Amino acid sequence: MTVKTPTAPPPAGGNNHVEIARPMTVGDLAAHLRITPADVQRELMKLGILANLNAEVSVENATKVAQARGFQVTSGNGAAAPTAQAPSAAAPKPKKSRASGPVPRPPVVVIMGHVDHGKTSLLDSIRSTHVTDQEFGGITQHIGAYQVDVPTGEEKDGRRVTKKITFLDTPGHEAFTAMRARGAQGADIAVLVVAADDGVMPQTVEAINHAKAAKVRILVAVNKVDKPDADVQRVMTEMSAQDIVPKAWGGDYDFVEVSATERMGIDELLDYIQFEAEVAELTADPNAEPAEGTIIEAKLDPGKGPVATVLVESGTLYVGDAVLAGTASGKIRAMIDDRGRQVQRAGPSMPVELLGLSSTPLAGDRLQVAETERIARQTVQEREQTNRDAKMKATGRGVTLEALYRQIQEGSVKDLNVIVKADVQGSVEAVRQSLERLHNEEVRVIVLHAAVGNVGESDILLASASQAVVLAFNVKADAQARRAAADEGVEIKSYKVIYDLIEDVQAAMEGMLKPVYREVVLGHATVRATFKLPKSGVVAGCYVNDGRVLRGAQARVQRGKQLIHTGEIDSLKHIKEDAREMAAGFECGILMDDFNDFQEGDVIEVFQTEQVSRR
Repeated sequence: MTVKTPTAPPPAGGNNHVEIARPMTVGDLAAHLRITPADVQRELMKLGILANLNAEVSVENATKVAQARGFQVTSGNGAAAPTAQAPSAAAPKPKKSRASGPVPRPPVVVIMGHVDHGKTSLLDSIRSTHVTDQEFGGITQHIGAYQVDVPTGEEKDGRRVTKKITFLDTPGHEAFTAMRARGAQGADIAVLVVAADDGVMPQTVEAINHAKAAKVRILVAVNKVDKPDADVQRVMTEMSAQDIVPKAWGGDYDFVEVSATERMGIDELLDYIQFEAEVAELTADPNAEPAEGTIIEAKLDPGKGPVATVLVESGTLYVGDAVLAGTASGKIRAMIDDRGRQVQRAGPSMPVELLGLSSTPLAGDRLQVAETERIARQTVQEREQTNRDAKMKATGRGVTLEALYRQIQEGSVKDLNVIVKADVQGSVEAVRQSLERLHNEEVRVIVLHAAVGNVGESDILLASASQAVVLAFNVKADAQARRAAADEGVEIKSYKVIYDLIEDVQAAMEGMLKPVYREVVLGHATVRATFKLPKSGVVAGCYVNDGRVLRGAQARVQRGKQLIHTGEIDSLKHIKEDAREMAAGFECGILMDDFNDFQEGDVIEVFQTEQVSRR
């Protein structure tokens, strides 16, 4: 069945034609009529038909459902037409007529900051909409992804030239870090919103740490500068204490004074974002195959089934594409943009909500187009099996001091990243200062985040993203944090005595230092005679002058001041018996590996190489 619908819901009494040429499922019909599957099922029940989400609806019954919902239905002409899952005639999937290659793409900007500092209001002002009014209590309850057109100040053919910017509005930074933890690109630029009348707050510090861990470009928006008690200088001072030093003070970060409610400084902020994007030279190939994106959020809608918000990164997604993300697969039944409009395609840096997945993927999962639904399902099944196998062998997989030690030995880690959570601010500072004093030229402790309070899920995801260990001082980990730690393999080390914490970290660092080896001389023996054995070679008959001679130890043969040979003592005998060790004052026979040129008077120096622990 082919359904051609307008990009917006059909207005009452307006042009609401729809073409039906083939049967389709309940879910497909619902998606393209812009109604819920439950509505379709209710209309079918009126016709005496009970149908589940995947049940096929005949052309006749689909026509009746559409007509009951106010559509004017035209039948197909019998020619093969695109199915409901394929792009409509208004947006056909193009054949590649030009060579693929990277082209400039819109920047992806994440808005971060402390609660009630005006993150969503700032985005509201940029979009000239009222997102905040739709949120419970004025606090963002979900992840929003929005694309806006921003004037560049240029004109072409009498029209203003605009450039797109994609914004991510996050309720908590754990979602942003989750994307990074799973290897997704996430955002290109982070705008840290700080209220001028409130200054740097705990969640501001957390936002800074998440942005730094993600290695994104950072802009600071000092909001609420219109308030009587606004103090921009204080904000700049407090941000400098967090190593976010303004360019006006010789630092690396741009600070923009804004007022979201009064629309002050908004254009200047957008100019800075565009400048950062130009410097970064952001590009993507809209014709890349397979198309890929990142899951921003996913939920299970009672009427629509699994719904995923996707940020396209390369290539172009089309309605009808077979896709997979994490352990979910399916065929895109519909795509909806941030304004609620149904779209047939989505290119790089465009966020869309898509319907058609078999289950809800995780934030940060990679979405990829597959050749067919069957291939997508097979790939997902293989991933599920791989995940099961990995969980069975997951010993030492996670972020632990032992795992970091192994990585140090392999040369892949030079810093020990830690996250500190403590019961009071005094403890936080004491632990932080003590840890930061532990360093030398080879290894150092980096405190990514330090704050008061129990260990939360956000801490675990930040630790996973940055290969850090969580140190909990006189605090506990909540249930969500424990589950996340188990899933991500992050170690939470709990302490009640600060000295125990410092000693543990110090011991881990000492283990991370490159080992130093020293030579320890065990003893000396003088060759008094030589004996040739048919199968063994030449045995040196020796007298042990001092110390001891040890079988398996290293030895040097010296003739006068000349070094003749260095090797290992293969065999040690006393009279005719094998011996493990001979002390000073005894005679013994020494056989060394592949060396037969002993002479009377040679001195054999026996030594060992020992590893010296470093502090």
